[in-house]
Amino acid sequence: MYDFTITAESKSDLYRDLESALDALTADEPDAIANMANVSALIWQYLPDLNWAGFYRNVNDELVLGPFQGKAACIRIPVGKGVCGAAAQTRETQLVEDVHAFPGHIACDAASRSELVVPIVSQGELIGVLDLDSPSPARFDAGDAAGCEALMRILAPRLAR
Repeated sequence: MYDFTITAESKSDLYRDLESALDALTADEPDAIANMANVSALIWQYLPDLNWAGFYRNVNDELVLGPFQGKAACIRIPVGKGVCGAAAQTRETQLVEDVHAFPGHIACDAASRSELVVPIVSQGELIGVLDLDSPSPARFDAGDAAGCEALMRILAPRLAR
């Protein structure tokens, strides 16, 4: 059983503690699906105001649903479509304050209002994306983007084993 001390005194403290927890959860586990499952649960438990947290895996240049927390989701997303597809295509984090204003947004959950998607890349290869949704507009900021990018830098090589 894992029991983590996650401090939410500041956003930087929160993400620092999440990095330590993610490292502990995934350091010795070679299975990518198990690692994604535990990381989605970790993020779901400790990041406030989310209605979805999970992964889409790059399978033959298409994003396919991976482990997640939240309501049932879209199963396949073409690269280049929606926020997840944009992150996969550009390999750049997508921070969207209002998903309804994002061209081509794919509404898997009508309650989602903002979204943060971080591409997961290891040795130049796109492994997938981390997708976080919130029912609150402008829920995510640059601190969340930087924090989640740091988490994915730790996780990426552990998904590519």
